[in-house]
Amino acid sequence: MTGNAAAHLDEEAVARWLAEHMEDFEGPVKAQKFAGGQSNPTFLLETPRANYVLRRKPPGQLLKSAHAVDREFRVQSALANTDVPVARMRVLCDDDSVIGSMFYVMDHVDGRHFDDPRLPELPHDDRRPVMDEMNRVLAAIHDTDLVATGLDDYGPEGNYYARQIGRWTKQYRASETEAIPQMEELIAWLETHMPEDDGQRTLVHGDFRIDNMLFAHDGPRCVAMLDWELSTTGHPYADLGAVIMQWGMPPGNEGRGLAGVDRAALGLMSDQEFIDAYCARRGIAGIDRFGFYLAFNYFRMGAILQGVLKRALDGNASNPERAIRLGGFVPLFAEGGLKAARSV
Repeated sequence: MTGNAAAHLDEEAVARWLAEHMEDFEGPVKAQKFAGGQSNPTFLLETPRANYVLRRKPPGQLLKSAHAVDREFRVQSALANTDVPVARMRVLCDDDSVIGSMFYVMDHVDGRHFDDPRLPELPHDDRRPVMDEMNRVLAAIHDTDLVATGLDDYGPEGNYYARQIGRWTKQYRASETEAIPQMEELIAWLETHMPEDDGQRTLVHGDFRIDNMLFAHDGPRCVAMLDWELSTTGHPYADLGAVIMQWGMPPGNEGRGLAGVDRAALGLMSDQEFIDAYCARRGIAGIDRFGFYLAFNYFRMGAILQGVLKRALDGNASNPERAIRLGGFVPLFAEGGLKAARSV
């Protein structure tokens, strides 16, 4: 399979299947692939009655447990009546013969999308409220009642970081294309500096970033949290660390970070202000050894980008050229993780 195969969607096959399985569906379907996203190809479906979004597994040979669109469908369905904003889930198709891989369809949510955490599109005084809403949604995810939502079995019990470091090390090894000494050093450090399990077990998004959110057109309210592929039950500080890690990246289209930015001048929250607001929302006095959670996120993102690079080299990436560029950042993420480790 090639990158072009990942970008193609059989509109007639989708329309036939939806006509049989989705309430109130009316064809025909016109599909347009969204440019973003390196993992699960995502398409806007335009129909005479309404617009929808289709997320599918990419075609071709995949790493075990990756691209779990069925898990995305389950968790967003479970969150429908909670304080976590999600799109309305419609149908899940687990029959690979329809379009070549599993997919699900959800309502299209009309909202503002921000790629750049500097929020240059917004007036100065509108930026902090958006960051605070981002903080609210993060706390709401972690305060989700797992039993009431039926998500108590959504992930294994036990030490989340031991499980995650083991999983992503295996994924990294499976997609390794060259030796990266910094990644080896970071993996070894994480394995020997893991904090003791403190008993916290919450819903974890797994890729919590502002560019995975949609906001209302008339204010800072988040209308949908997107891209739940990496979600599970685990330790909440992994998500919080992911936010701070992202902001430590260079600003611009690739890094999408806030490194070197005068946040006060731009009306943006500092790292500590964001952490403090999160702790206040969740009734937490503070977070010890935050550098570990930061280092963990640098490692995991490095492993993810290594997988993106491997799919590109195998001809199975959603956006091959961008995938190769992103793969080049793996050593930089490893260096970031080692720097965070030294702060512990």
